[in-house]
Amino acid sequence: MSCPRIAAAQCLAAIVGDGQSLSRQLTINETKLPENQRSLYRELCYGTLRQYWRLDAALKPCFSRPLKKRDLDIKMLVYVGAYQLFHTRVPHHAAINSCVEGARKLNKKWAAGMINAILRRCQREGDELFEGLSPAAASSHPQWLHQAISRAWPEAADQIFTANNSHPPFCLRVNAQHSDRDAYLDALRAEGIGASHCAFSARGLRLDQAVPVSSLPGFAEGSVSVQDEAAQLCTDLLDLAPGQRVLDACAAPGGKTCAILEAEPALDEVVALDVDGQRLERVEDNLERLGLRASCAVADASTTDWWDGRHFDRILLDAPCSATGVLRRNPDIRLHRRAEDIAELAALQGKMLDALWQCLAPGGRLVYATCSVLPAENTSSVGAFLARHSDARHIEIKAPWGLNVEFGRQILPQTDGADGFFYAVLSKDAA
Repeated sequence: MSCPRIAAAQCLAAIVGDGQSLSRQLTINETKLPENQRSLYRELCYGTLRQYWRLDAALKPCFSRPLKKRDLDIKMLVYVGAYQLFHTRVPHHAAINSCVEGARKLNKKWAAGMINAILRRCQREGDELFEGLSPAAASSHPQWLHQAISRAWPEAADQIFTANNSHPPFCLRVNAQHSDRDAYLDALRAEGIGASHCAFSARGLRLDQAVPVSSLPGFAEGSVSVQDEAAQLCTDLLDLAPGQRVLDACAAPGGKTCAILEAEPALDEVVALDVDGQRLERVEDNLERLGLRASCAVADASTTDWWDGRHFDRILLDAPCSATGVLRRNPDIRLHRRAEDIAELAALQGKMLDALWQCLAPGGRLVYATCSVLPAENTSSVGAFLARHSDARHIEIKAPWGLNVEFGRQILPQTDGADGFFYAVLSKDAA
């Protein structure tokens, strides 16, 4: 049953109906497809999820009756078809006919006529189908998240919603131990790969369009890594120097661990922690590809059970968060995240900050980061931490990127720009 529409519908049904993650389910369903169909499959999965709340609100009235859970694949097939009609250049007849035929291939011939009727209505009515939607549905965000973002960033909310529904840029971090950025840019252009400098990361390049990593010059040899520009900024904030002992407290999948080692090869030691052993294997894989060395350990950074008492000069805490700054890369988050999760995440972030502060040497520096745009996880978490620790000082970040907020600096997601990210720098009083 080799059909990217069917595979996409099945992937989406598992995410919407069973709560599976896109990152896990995407690969499972992709194995059913030949290589030349996988790009379309991924576009349908990611694109339909980015537009899910808008499509759901507009298409629900088109069904004469609710479908049973076992037929969620049919409902998702309709959504995939509608996504193609409204958001891709796929010819309308191909988008409709392939989804109708998909129902037959799923042995659900009874649904073929219904799919055809709904998609023909979409074709006929066009944008009129979306008239009268609530602001949240029109922006393709759940109501609670639309309200939270609008409240936090009233003047930038529309920009954030638009960015969240866009294709994310494909950014690279050039390994300074192998090449400088301009030399690698020349190597890309020699291979016919268009790219340009990232605006704020000194080692960042943004490709004109995504390519397989296997086509990147020197990728296997460690010349370059895939990493969004916003995530690349952490190394400058850490103020690294030879001889320091550095902790990456939530290290998986390893992008920041490797960036730290590339930025300052004369560090005394880098320790990479993660609570998930399987994800920590990805850190080890990235270290091996790049020819770098770090001490990796499975441990919970919200406790000090793992700590041997030796202090760190620098700590990076890229804390677990709502990921509301990277919704375009992880569009399933809009389905899985709930309003009540934010307080629980803020509590965990506070617990991690308190535990890791004990591991920081007097005079040391801790960089707190999230990929969230919600103040409850960012400035509020840092402010609450500072109130609990009299030996902690907030260091203002003076940079040309992001917005200066009470404690830290906030990058909002931008169309064709960086992901949403928050950074705060904390120093510990000398003994």
